[in-house]
Amino acid sequence: MILERFSPADDAVAVRACHQIYQAARPVDDPDGPPSSLRVFATWIRLGWTEDPSEAWLARDDAGEIRGWYVLTLPERENRHLAMLNPTVHPRARRAGWGTALVRHAAGRAAGQGRAELHGDTRAGSPGSAFARALGAQQGMSEITRVLRLDTLPAARLAGLRTSAQAAAPGYGLVCWDGPVPGEHLDAVAAINAGVADIPREPGIEAQRWDTERVRMDDRRAAAQGLRYYTVAARHLATGELAGLTQMGVDPAEPAWGFQELTVVARPHRGHRLGMLMKAVMLERLGKREPQLTQVLTGSVDANKHMSAINAELGFTVLDRYPSWQLTVTTALAL
Repeated sequence: MILERFSPADDAVAVRACHQIYQAARPVDDPDGPPSSLRVFATWIRLGWTEDPSEAWLARDDAGEIRGWYVLTLPERENRHLAMLNPTVHPRARRAGWGTALVRHAAGRAAGQGRAELHGDTRAGSPGSAFARALGAQQGMSEITRVLRLDTLPAARLAGLRTSAQAAAPGYGLVCWDGPVPGEHLDAVAAINAGVADIPREPGIEAQRWDTERVRMDDRRAAAQGLRYYTVAARHLATGELAGLTQMGVDPAEPAWGFQELTVVARPHRGHRLGMLMKAVMLERLGKREPQLTQVLTGSVDANKHMSAINAELGFTVLDRYPSWQLTVTTALAL
């Protein structure tokens, strides 16, 4: 086995090879959700999802054929005790030690950066879950993905949900924008994003710390992915401050799918059905801006009962569950 690090920003051939392995593995690893297009995938390998540094590695056999790869993300602002690991082995090469070798090598890289734990997630019931369990990883919280088939949500019902939510939110208005966060809202969006700190999460895991630079980095990631990006925010009319927001992305390469991103309401403004109001208005807005959409994908941890209730009321149904896994670096090094 030959392991080699590559630069996703400079090696398009390696990125494409990783994407091809991802595509080959999708039917067994993650068959239900939308595929990740090459551009979105390449941006993820290069920039990640959390604005943190990462490194990418290929595994070749003695003939030079690529058998697998991994991305190791090293949180920088918070959770500096852990590393996020995403290993993938081509289905034809599985059960031959490649996955174990990738995890062991990644553990060595993580140890060199002072990290004590590897974290990752898999689809429940998938080969990845069986692999994590076989390595001795401990299962944590699960994220539940849900899908809304838009043909099951008549316009009249959506309008009724919006009207009901508006009635519960006197003193609030809405602000909408497309693409990056406007400069005048940067501080407010950073403060609202910090509101995810009280969403249920694993013990010992710190919430993301947000400032205006991190908001800008998140915008740059969405732009690099080529997403058409939409935001609906709630404004408290008496003070003019933003009280919450919801965001949605559409990948032009997969135009039938909408990807729900963050939905959050600042703590002082909760209890006014702003989450439902923003989501309902977003769906109405997408009906005009993205009429080709047929379904919307969202995800939330299984312990986030409030958001789950909103999604259920809108008509989202459970698609899959993704348990998280934790493996100590010491255990991984001894594999």
